[in-house]
Amino acid sequence: MTQEIGGFAALELHPNIVAAVVATGYEEPSAIQQQSIPIILAGHDMIGQAQTGTGKTAAFALPILHRIDPSKREPQALILAPTRELALQVATAFETYAKQMPGVTVVAVYGGAPMGPQLKAIRNGAQIVVATPGRLCDHLRRDEKVLTTVNHLVLDEADEMLKLGFMDDLEVIFKAMPETRQTVLFSATLPQSIRAIAERHLRDPKHVKIQSKTQTVTAIEQAHLLVHADQKTSAVLSLLEVEDFDALIMFVRTKQATLDLASALEAKGYKAAALNGDIAQNQRERVIDSLKDGRLDIVVATDVAARGLDVPRITHVFNVDMPYDPESYVHRIGRTGRAGREGRALLLVTPRERRMLQVIERVTGQKVAEVRLPDAQAVLDARIKKLTNSLSPLVGDAESTHGDLLDRLTADIGCSPRALAAALLRKATNGQALTLAAIEKERPLVPNNAPRGDRPERSGDRPDRGDRERRAPIPLAEGRARCRTALGARDGIAAKNLLGAILNEGGLAREAIGRIQVRDSFSLVELPEDGLERLLTKLKDTRVAGKQLKLRRYRED
Repeated sequence: MTQEIGGFAALELHPNIVAAVVATGYEEPSAIQQQSIPIILAGHDMIGQAQTGTGKTAAFALPILHRIDPSKREPQALILAPTRELALQVATAFETYAKQMPGVTVVAVYGGAPMGPQLKAIRNGAQIVVATPGRLCDHLRRDEKVLTTVNHLVLDEADEMLKLGFMDDLEVIFKAMPETRQTVLFSATLPQSIRAIAERHLRDPKHVKIQSKTQTVTAIEQAHLLVHADQKTSAVLSLLEVEDFDALIMFVRTKQATLDLASALEAKGYKAAALNGDIAQNQRERVIDSLKDGRLDIVVATDVAARGLDVPRITHVFNVDMPYDPESYVHRIGRTGRAGREGRALLLVTPRERRMLQVIERVTGQKVAEVRLPDAQAVLDARIKKLTNSLSPLVGDAESTHGDLLDRLTADIGCSPRALAAALLRKATNGQALTLAAIEKERPLVPNNAPRGDRPERSGDRPDRGDRERRAPIPLAEGRARCRTALGARDGIAAKNLLGAILNEGGLAREAIGRIQVRDSFSLVELPEDGLERLLTKLKDTRVAGKQLKLRRYRED
């Protein structure tokens, strides 16, 4: 442990920050941290070129925390993130590293949440503000002086911010801040648009470039499974029937999801428990101790709750929800395969998350093979094997101890020994049907994953732009409503711009947003029918590429 603390202490960070970092389970600074932290501590502007998953959040969070003055109740650092999810993740990281720094407050500012409490937290002196550009501009329209005390600015994943159409918002934010601020920019790529920002807004920046390396343990067998979002629980239950595990940890994104999934597992007879940040520390310790000694076999956890978790019994990791970035993925699957032991990691991927899977494979340098849900025959064989294993030890002397009882029961009931045995088996399996037909009905639907080359070819010529403008919308899926915006391709809008804006400001999960069709002079977006009016109210002031979204329900008559 002394060696681990020395690794971070050598960067001349405050001892309380070092202690908080080591408590999270990190062993030593990554390459991006070793190079970036001294530069940021020295007050230089910096351009960091690094992929997600290299430890870049700590690379800027640790030195900024070191330079924060807790006695000053005013915003001192602003971190801009392209999406709500990343903003929340970065804010959580700051809170974790600041645990031993009394007086330091962090606020996350993003769309889909009430503006009042966010602005109040800033005015009350939160020293660190983590924000999405669109929502921060909304606050600036209410209070143009909200950023005048900020002297540290970080642009996290700057290239993604520009892809999502935030260039105009960034310029508004730059103008609202002191020119003497320190500016740090992180980007996986450095296109001309990013270089232009650096030339205008950074002062003699230092450059740091990190090549991502394989981070995962080769002893861990990795695989992914395509599944619809609303079928995850049934998919997990199917996998558990055929996976030969000792102890298992499942990762989900939210505290509520830990409770829901743990409850579903308990209902099926598994020894499972939830582990999240709302659970008291002494109870969390009891859960981990129970997992270690075999009183529990499955823990359903959030990322933060599982930091530093090292239980030798863990043979499997299920990523039920996709992690926010490859760094989290590496940390998650590292809970198995510890100290050279073998382990197995399964990742559930919804159709809309395939791109993130590709990012994980690129950053880790390892292919995550695809597997299929176990078929009905495999589940049936597994159930029969489990029943066989439970009954085999009981058969030896059963006839001598219970043979007379068998004779009396068959006589009293008036049935054959076979009929009585079948009735007892039904009771022993809680009425669970052990037939192929019954199991087939339980299986979740699997998304179509046919490669593009295997799909039917389009017939006829592709329509020209005018035909595309006039063609009928694609039929809606059940539970969805189609909405229209006057922004289209001629406004420089792409589907990813609309997706990013709705995710940021609407507070939706990616799976909640259906097909996005961008036409020349307008675009159509499929959104959940339930709560649509509230969602459209949230999106009322949303801007994309500097223009108002003005999303409205589309009437197809």
